Amino acid sequence: MLGDIRQTSWLERAECLHDASAIQGALDVLAVQISAELAAQHPVVLTVMGGALIFAGHLLTRLTFPLESDYVHASRYRGALTGGEIVWKVRPPESVRGRVVLVLDDILDEGFTLAAIQKALLDAGAARVYVAVMVEKRLGRKKPIAADYVGLTVPDRYVFGFGMDVEGGWRNLPAIYALPE
Repeated sequence: MLGDIRQTSWLERAECLHDASAIQGALDVLAVQISAELAAQHPVVLTVMGGALIFAGHLLTRLTFPLESDYVHASRYRGALTGGEIVWKVRPPESVRGRVVLVLDDILDEGFTLAAIQKALLDAGAARVYVAVMVEKRLGRKKPIAADYVGLTVPDRYVFGFGMDVEGGWRNLPAIYALPE
């Protein structure tokens, strides 16, 4: 019960960084960019669970080419506000061997989780790995991985909504919010 009260309070005090309209526009642009580059490659598209589920659901319906869909599950957060060690729940499938892979994730924050996923995919024999994220956080420092496709950017604050959570909640919001500084 306390978690529910705290989460409601966070939403009431949060700042909306990107509304639903901005998100839909960014998804349209991403779909055009990805389709232009990957349409002839019949990629395996891997959604990073659980944050990228909403992003993937909205983006995949906009892609205009055949693809295979699967998922991976690696996390550093597990409901916390700060990242820790990477924990694999579902590793990359064998179907990536020799294939072009597009990884979909909700956010490129520090980049450690996405870098580990990319390495695991290349180690599993992927021919090429592309990364698309709904949001990239502007940290002002180099990250271990760069996304090939970025929908929107956000400042270096804790963000939630449209797949990103705060203590496990609010992934279902149609907009992206930031907790108070």
